[in-house]
Amino acid sequence: MTRPRRHGIHSLRGGLTLANVGLLAVGILVATAVSLMGMRLYLLGQVDAELTKTRQTLAASHLTVQQIDSLAALAIVRDRFVQPPTGEQPHPDSVFAVVDAHGRARTIAGFPPSDSQRALSRSVGDPGALAHSAEPREVSVHGAAYRAIAVALADGNYILIANQTDALHKGIDKALKLDIAVGTLLLALLACVTMFSVRRRMRPLEDMVETSSAIAEGDLTRRVPSSHHPTQEVEQLRLALNSMLHQVESAYRTRERSAAQLRRFVADASHELRTPLSAIRGYLQLYDKGMLREPVERKRAWDRMNGEVDRMGRLVDELLLLARLDQQPELRFRNVDVSRLVRDAADDLRVQQPDRPVTVTADGSLLVRADESGLRQVLGNLLANVRTHTPADVPVRLGVERADGVVRLCVADEGPGLAEDDAARIFDRFFRAGGGAGSGLGMAIVQGVVHSHGGEVAVRTAPGEGLAVTVTLPEREPVGP
Repeated sequence: MTRPRRHGIHSLRGGLTLANVGLLAVGILVATAVSLMGMRLYLLGQVDAELTKTRQTLAASHLTVQQIDSLAALAIVRDRFVQPPTGEQPHPDSVFAVVDAHGRARTIAGFPPSDSQRALSRSVGDPGALAHSAEPREVSVHGAAYRAIAVALADGNYILIANQTDALHKGIDKALKLDIAVGTLLLALLACVTMFSVRRRMRPLEDMVETSSAIAEGDLTRRVPSSHHPTQEVEQLRLALNSMLHQVESAYRTRERSAAQLRRFVADASHELRTPLSAIRGYLQLYDKGMLREPVERKRAWDRMNGEVDRMGRLVDELLLLARLDQQPELRFRNVDVSRLVRDAADDLRVQQPDRPVTVTADGSLLVRADESGLRQVLGNLLANVRTHTPADVPVRLGVERADGVVRLCVADEGPGLAEDDAARIFDRFFRAGGGAGSGLGMAIVQGVVHSHGGEVAVRTAPGEGLAVTVTLPEREPVGP
């Protein structure tokens, strides 16, 4: 059963989304804090610059309270210093007050100090300290924020000047709210875009999970499909995973095939060994019951049992040889004249079947690095196959040549040949075409010996066209004898 997909915060998709949103949130907070702090410092700097300029102008005039009284008739002075208590604004934009050395607001032009002037003088406290301060100071007048500065008069009194900053702080608050709203919208938009993008990018990984689950359920043919817009890393992972799955499938198929071959091999070997054992047991039972009274009968039974024992011995020797070949034994490689081996095998065949026409193409000397006993066994099994499955007068051709960096050894006859299905199984162990004689291990041994030399063996046949077996050995540079 396919595992359920997890799309919560513990999934990779949720983790990447949270990481992106978190990083953007931190960036927005830092940018907002820096921008608002910069805006506040700039605006306060403007207010402080205006206050400082005003102080410098008043300080350069060397005014006294008496001079201010005499100038009170002027509208500009009256507007600045004389603020009637009636109709006063609760939070004026600017507040000017004349105070004595103790910080008490004084009467100017016959008008007593206003509430704002008294509140400013109380908030400032010591006017002398403020007058000697290089920077304006933050004060509160009736709950409103002001930036205040003091100017020392020639007669020992002081002028307090304050500009309201509430509007500045309200503007910063509005900018903060706007930044929060825009930042929240950006975070939501980024979360949606990230989820969509990560989902599209993570689709190949989800395909890998589905493919792995399907393979775990037994479908070894499944592969990870290619996405429409793959990233380089994901595509490399997909190719590597598909390559691994192909190797796993091949190994599994090979194991299944090997297991089936082993079961068939054990069954065939048991059957082949059962036949001579049954024959020997039968003759022994006849002898035990006294049914072999005549010397001729006893000799025939003895010869038959010896024949079956020899047959069983050959079968066991061939099985042991195949077992050693399966274990890839270390062969004794040396310089071997393949042409001489072919001529010797042809001479042996002429002695065994004088009426069979034998053609040999193996002139001169052709040296290869090989195991001589193994090559002799290959030639012996191929010619034994010819003797067993073709009439004694069928021509046989043996040849050897070097071409394209390999050595080719060919044994061909003009016998009845094999059907396509039989040709495909000719190297199977215990396979006998048409139920012929022999153990059915000869061609399997040929293939095993050739493969142990790093070579290949192939057959070319068809019904009525004979059988040609070609052994291809890799050419090795001959070294010392």
